[in-house]
Amino acid sequence: MTDLTLTPKNLIAAERVTGTDVYNLQGDKLGTVEDIMIDKVSGRAIYAVMSFGGFLGIGEKHHPLPWSTLKYDERQGGYVVALDRKILEGAPTFDEAEDFSWTPDYGRQVDKYYGVPTYW
Repeated sequence: MTDLTLTPKNLIAAERVTGTDVYNLQGDKLGTVEDIMIDKVSGRAIYAVMSFGGFLGIGEKHHPLPWSTLKYDERQGGYVVALDRKILEGAPTFDEAEDFSWTPDYGRQVDKYYGVPTYW
């Protein structure tokens, strides 16, 4: 029998990820994780949906970020991405108030924009 030792630092409940701040490499807050898109079969996190922009929730956009672009930084207490505001302003977004359906084409568009291997 193999002894699998997991440390509590390596695991986090999805409900605790929601609301976590996202920063750029300079330490500027870009937004907040609003949701996580998880592969139903593997259980692997594929995208973090980050809120960005707006004021007091008005005009706020939701940006799916490929999970591989996020790195957790214990000092910041949040995720760090190698992105700046200008890149995010042109990134794929969706409005939760609209009738939105996540499709493989949309996922490929997101992956291509961020230059990561596609999940699809």
